[in-house]
Amino acid sequence: MRAIWSGEVSFGLVTVPIKLYSATQSHDLSLHQVHEDDGGRIRYERHCEVCGEKVDYKDIDKAYDSGESTVILTKEELGELPADDSKEIAVEQFVPEDQIDSMELDKSYYLEPAGKSAKAYVLLRRTLEESSRVAIVTFTLRTKTRLGVLRVRDDVIVLQGLRWADELREPEFEVPKSRLTKKEQEMATSLVDSYAEDFDPERFKDEYQDQLHTLVEEKLAHGEDIDTEATFGEVEDDEEGDGNVIDLMEALKQSVDSRRKSTGKGSGDSGQEKSGSKKTKAAKSSGSSQKKKAS
Repeated sequence: MRAIWSGEVSFGLVTVPIKLYSATQSHDLSLHQVHEDDGGRIRYERHCEVCGEKVDYKDIDKAYDSGESTVILTKEELGELPADDSKEIAVEQFVPEDQIDSMELDKSYYLEPAGKSAKAYVLLRRTLEESSRVAIVTFTLRTKTRLGVLRVRDDVIVLQGLRWADELREPEFEVPKSRLTKKEQEMATSLVDSYAEDFDPERFKDEYQDQLHTLVEEKLAHGEDIDTEATFGEVEDDEEGDGNVIDLMEALKQSVDSRRKSTGKGSGDSGQEKSGSKKTKAAKSSGSSQKKKAS
């Protein structure tokens, strides 16, 4: 596995240096388009619809089409936007896991401890396990600000992307009401019971991809191949980083004290403050920012 990002998880004044790995991969066979007459690769070139000239990538800007008019956004204008390029996965809330709708879940990643010690990583993992909660986080990946959730899978912390609230669509149709007889419901329940068993993902196979692989292997075995150079995009080198090294116990103490002051909670209070994450960030900024500058 190759790390695609490195940074740190921060909650309170505690920082957990990590490396990020993609937890999923497609098993689909990658196919190219070729000319049916001679097997030559099909290439696409960028042409301007106004002047008809071929355009280099460096000369391309972006635009938004409202349906009635188009607004051009230059590279300079986009570069001036306050994009967050931090290497921080910031914990905003700890919430009950059953409050996360499965439709909100997006891509999954593994978090590997990257510092000299895994103590802070183990602390976060155990905290998630014992609290029966998951951590709602914000982070930046490939220049985009993202929402996510940290949970534990076996002994590894997993980051799962979350869709923003306005990205979930509500159904624009109504299901008509129908009357069901008691007998129909009993038969349906009996049918469900006959299919009931534990889920085993290994039992299910992608038959199309299996047959596609077999077809390719047979053609290669019979010499039905041509000498064509494949093209691949370059992948950036993996970034290394150890994160900040701080006294874990002191960071925990300061974080708890700061949280109590910002939320007005006593030592015996419990619960979740929906807006507490912003206050926590403000309370920690004077301490954590100095540590980051020093590093």
